[in-house]
Amino acid sequence: MTAPFPALPELTPAQRTEVELVARGKQEKSRTLRDLAQPETPEAAHALLLRLGLWDEARTPYAERLGAALTPVTLAVPDFPEEARLDLTQLPAYAIDDEGNRDPDDAVGIEVLGGGLTRLWVHVADVAALVPAGSPLDEEARARGATLYLPDRTIGMLPDALVERAGLGLSEITPALSIALDLDEEGNADAVEVQLTRVRVQRLTYTQAQERLLAGEEPFVTLARLARASRALREGEGALTIDLPEVRVKADDRGATVTPLPKPEMRAVVQECMTLAGWAAAIYADDHGLPLPFATQDAPTRDVPGDTLPAHWARRKTLARTRFQPAPGPHHGMGLDLYAQATSPLRRYLDLVVHQQLRAHLTGAEPLSGKDVAARVAQAQMNADATRQAERLSRKHHTLRFVAAQPERVWDAVVVERRGPQATLLLPELALDLPFSAPVPVGTALRVRLTDVNLPALTVRARAVEDPA
Repeated sequence: MTAPFPALPELTPAQRTEVELVARGKQEKSRTLRDLAQPETPEAAHALLLRLGLWDEARTPYAERLGAALTPVTLAVPDFPEEARLDLTQLPAYAIDDEGNRDPDDAVGIEVLGGGLTRLWVHVADVAALVPAGSPLDEEARARGATLYLPDRTIGMLPDALVERAGLGLSEITPALSIALDLDEEGNADAVEVQLTRVRVQRLTYTQAQERLLAGEEPFVTLARLARASRALREGEGALTIDLPEVRVKADDRGATVTPLPKPEMRAVVQECMTLAGWAAAIYADDHGLPLPFATQDAPTRDVPGDTLPAHWARRKTLARTRFQPAPGPHHGMGLDLYAQATSPLRRYLDLVVHQQLRAHLTGAEPLSGKDVAARVAQAQMNADATRQAERLSRKHHTLRFVAAQPERVWDAVVVERRGPQATLLLPELALDLPFSAPVPVGTALRVRLTDVNLPALTVRARAVEDPA
């Protein structure tokens, strides 16, 4: 699986430790590797440790290399404060997630108002009630930036005990920060509102929610109708549709699995509701002069028409990176004049800052200044970037383990890009892209075998085959 090595001398315990430090990115130079005539890189050290049997293929060093925290948060979790809350327990609400989700932080429901208006409620775990700005829990979450989701484990941004206390649907009745939009039949918002509430939430998987939508049950039918109308309005304002394969990667010491994620309509419905909640939170904050980590994005660099995989691949590349700033600005990719990520405070620190600011306004406390918000954006984004990169590299590592375990398997692939002699293949079943040197045009569908898996280098080669047998 890894590149061949010449015969190596037996390492002393000190040498083994030194090689491990290099592989984990804890040491820039290594006398051991120099003495063994190996390149002084983490990848070379990783390969050496595999060769010597000191590490196995399940070991992933990327989170350590990037400085992502790998220990759980064990700080004490306070109780929810006694305070006035709007009682919404009479309205059905649903936390809809992938199967196995362990941190349900948002739920949706509707309230029929009459006069052609429907109130969309998006309830979000009231994490800021337990994690005020400047508290030890806040500082720890900021240092992590986000929850770390690895194929073999999850390291929370906040203590597991806090998730159990604040997660929606984990108790019969849960405190929430709820965002409401009054929507007409065409999806236009007549009013927005933010409230501290108590809610009763039922947990569902996307599959279960989809079954209830297809059976014509409420509120799923109305939620889908509102979501379609909202999406159409945003597309009219330039929102981009990017639909690329997604997978779930799971791993343990025995092996890895890669499973394509189904995309029932209810997944898009929930996503649209969360987008509307972020838009409403941004409007509410702007109306009240409240600094938030507003999410902004420049206009795409060019227009890419079409609904093919290459078109979606190219369209994603036209998007600039989302920026966060304490003043509102347009988010062109979403087709919105202002926006804030507001529905995942259990797992994204900047969402938590949004909640801390909204909660401060609702309770009459002093919110953070724009300068303080900007400082939190800078620190949290740097740490969250390391977390996201560690996740990406770890997923690729275990995806390659999955590939290496079935060397004779033939995979479907599509050429999604080409630059000169070099093409890019996308394998939908794996959500994996890799270089491919062959004179084939964009859009060509191929059948390929994957060979020469190299875990330390995170590389694999594709070879086209004519007969899938």
